Amino acid sequence: MAGNRIEKFEKQVQRDLGTIFQQKSRDWFGGAFITVSKVRTSPDLGYVKVFVSMLNIANQDSLLEEIEFRNREIRMELAKELKHLKKIPELTFYKDDSLEYALKMEKLFESIKKKDEEK
Repeated sequence: MAGNRIEKFEKQVQRDLGTIFQQKSRDWFGGAFITVSKVRTSPDLGYVKVFVSMLNIANQDSLLEEIEFRNREIRMELAKELKHLKKIPELTFYKDDSLEYALKMEKLFESIKKKDEEK
């Protein structure tokens, strides 16, 4: 039962943060395309790990620093969405590079396939 509650909470936070990034991207992050790929929360819902994907961004580490710099503002926006909570969770942001990894692996497999076809 508790797991189901946490899952619902994670999906809601992911949805709300995605909307916040979409609405604030131009003003806060220079129009960068940021998606929330995964959210993991502590059992007491007090801490949330947020995994973000940043597409077509040259310096992703710099953008991640900017997201962390705006952490308080992001939490305030999230509080507007999660009105039913007494305490808004602490947010920690992480770069999700699984998409980059998948694309890199796809290119690798393509090059192996080409080499096999040449033989």
